[in-house]
Amino acid sequence: MLRRTLVIPSGLCDVVQFGNHSSMDDGSEVVRHLPFPFDGDVFPSNLGAVIQLTVLRGEQPAREVVHAEDGSWLVGDGINDPNEPGAMIVGHIAHAIERNSSLAELASMPAAHIATRSDPGSAWVIEPHSWSGPG
Repeated sequence: MLRRTLVIPSGLCDVVQFGNHSSMDDGSEVVRHLPFPFDGDVFPSNLGAVIQLTVLRGEQPAREVVHAEDGSWLVGDGINDPNEPGAMIVGHIAHAIERNSSLAELASMPAAHIATRSDPGSAWVIEPHSWSGPG
């Protein structure tokens, strides 16, 4: 199985518009940063994330979740290239949780960490994370 790593440099989320609406939005505001840790270790309903469309559409399970150093959240399938144009969208993390209920247990994951799993039903493995890329 080809495994692709989510490589979104710090600051990209500043370029991806975190506005009031995205195509996967339910009409309520999508907020990029909220006070962390979250109350009750539960993701706030209006928390935004950069989410791979294959996960939102239910085509692939979430296999990779990043809580970036800047507090942003990213959810990917761990297989398809998330850096391809149109592969990612900003939306409520709750939409990804609707498709992948085990994502909810990652609400307490500290910033600068990544959670990965091989398949649905596998345990999440949480490790420190830093962005890699052209140096």
